[in-house]
Amino acid sequence: MSRNQSAQARIEELRRRIRYHNYRYYALDDPALSDAEYDRLFQELVKLEDAHPELVLADSPTQRIGFAPLEKFLPFEHAIPMLSLENAMAEVDVLEFDQRVKRLLGVRSEIEYVAEPKMDGLAVEILYEGGRLVAAGTRGDGSVGEDVTLNVKTIRAIPWELYASAAVPNPPRRLAVRGEVYMDRRVFQNLNQSRELTGEPVFANPRNAAAGSLRQLDSSITAGRPLKCYLYGVGEVAGMNFDSHWQILECLRHWGLPVNPRCQICPGVRPALEFYGTMAAIRDELDYDADGVVIKVNALNWQARLGEKSRSPRWAVAYKFVPQQAETRVVDIDVQVGRTGVLTPVAILQPVAVGGVTVKRATLHNQDEIDRKDIRVGDAVVIQRAGDVIPEVVAVVNSRRPADAVPFRMVDTCPSCRGEVVRLPGEAVHRCLNLTCPAQIKAAIAHFASRDAMDIEGMGENVVALLVERKLIRSPADLYCLSFEDLKDLPGFAEKSARNLLAALERSKQRPLPAFLYALGIQHVGSTLAQILADHFGSLPALQHASMERLRETPGVGEKVAAGITKYFANPSNRDMIATLQRAGIQFTETVPSAPVKDPFWDGKSVVFTGTLTSMTRQEAARLVAASGARVADSVGKKTDYLVVGVDPGSKWKKAQALGLTILNEQDFLQRLGVATDSR
Repeated sequence: MSRNQSAQARIEELRRRIRYHNYRYYALDDPALSDAEYDRLFQELVKLEDAHPELVLADSPTQRIGFAPLEKFLPFEHAIPMLSLENAMAEVDVLEFDQRVKRLLGVRSEIEYVAEPKMDGLAVEILYEGGRLVAAGTRGDGSVGEDVTLNVKTIRAIPWELYASAAVPNPPRRLAVRGEVYMDRRVFQNLNQSRELTGEPVFANPRNAAAGSLRQLDSSITAGRPLKCYLYGVGEVAGMNFDSHWQILECLRHWGLPVNPRCQICPGVRPALEFYGTMAAIRDELDYDADGVVIKVNALNWQARLGEKSRSPRWAVAYKFVPQQAETRVVDIDVQVGRTGVLTPVAILQPVAVGGVTVKRATLHNQDEIDRKDIRVGDAVVIQRAGDVIPEVVAVVNSRRPADAVPFRMVDTCPSCRGEVVRLPGEAVHRCLNLTCPAQIKAAIAHFASRDAMDIEGMGENVVALLVERKLIRSPADLYCLSFEDLKDLPGFAEKSARNLLAALERSKQRPLPAFLYALGIQHVGSTLAQILADHFGSLPALQHASMERLRETPGVGEKVAAGITKYFANPSNRDMIATLQRAGIQFTETVPSAPVKDPFWDGKSVVFTGTLTSMTRQEAARLVAASGARVADSVGKKTDYLVVGVDPGSKWKKAQALGLTILNEQDFLQRLGVATDSR
């Protein structure tokens, strides 16, 4: 045997062994050798392939290092929509779900369920044809996501070729598997530490880190951030039939796909609730973030009979964990200035771990909210991550209040420009009225560049602040005047990063009209209302020249909002900026004006909101239901049809319960509106 033949034989043997041990580790959760021994085999393969590049194959385990960078993500269509899950926030909700399932199926016996940890990551679908990985995409809006095939191929837990196992039938000719890409807490902490050392912004939590890592145009970045994945179901299947959800999980596992080993068959709703209790008790001990338990009807023929609602299946429910809390101390109260001049008090906290994330700051919203909770510098406070994401102060521990703690009072002058701060009649917030305030300029440009607006990749808050401080930009229009010479010598920039940012600016010149309207930062116009305005008027000129009366005819636009839109377009500076942007090449897709469509669920109903919504402001939510025909009221009464409850609800919630009114949590509310929410 020649030297080259000997090397080839050893390379093939190492590849076979590494694939087998990947299968044992990720799919069966039963490793057959130590991490050190695995690393030794892997490094031996790397060295042999380096010495014999002619023997390197595209599907070698060593090739999960990334591929040529993409220009942009292509669309990924789901043959079968990826639906959201209905949420249960209390045990009674799960019991009602169980009774509803039995009623719809017409059975009295116990239902067999499968209970699974609800991973807090990014939902994906991975397509195999002939047992080989051919495509992968994010959930997106449930029908169309983003093609992230190259990035998914860098995840070691995901096999490029499915195993043929004697324990189960061979994989079908076409198989779309669905699951959650996530990041271990330890990996997340190491990633944030390294980003802090290099001056990069840290990720808020492991889910954000996983999502940001998977949505990289350069897959080598994804490969450098060890992601994992658990599969929990299938979409399109051709060439095989399953009888139960548990059979699906067993087949996936035997084909080499990672399935959470904590999944469990439950012969009734009570065992499923016991599983939830077990998971809730050990959630802090898990290597990953989990925000609840998913309970699914096991029999697939029963799933088919139960069917789906508009946004979620009737055969599954997500029982969410109670938001995690911790006690810490308020070190200071900082005041931040937003793009519209609103001053927001922020609690600076002694760092504390909450749900696997170190929390250092929490918004206090406004002076009224601080007064209501009586939050003072020096106070011991209980904090939680609302929805396990947004840090908030739940309560003050009054017994531990320092003797010298004094009530907080909003500043009289802007901390950015020293301008006058006022509280306008009818508003809960304080504002800086100086339109040239540096903090407002920075926030307005960062908003303009944000993902839902002009989506300028690389133009984050730190970059915007640097450009403003160097006097290179003073308005969004100035972004399109930046040159390579302006950028290349800035701190944190080099030739490649400068060219990347200029390329991102060029890409942003083609945006849909709703994104452009949202980017302008018109007061009261969030992304939802921007879409409504674009649908209603169809073009920018039509909106610019609309009268107050015409604006008030728009669903969701009242007197105050109409006045804000009119005032914005009447301002010569704003008109000049829009003209400058258009001269710079900004173009946007216009739409055909559409008549408002009433939703029978909301039309004519009285709706009240309480608490803080995490997906949008209450004003945006009110405009959405108004656009569907509802009337939004401020107080709860016998004629109230629906109360929408967010985080930290007030007395309206108790009154609604006492009156026996229909109460919708935020997930129910979004599903009733048909607004896309994250799967699982």
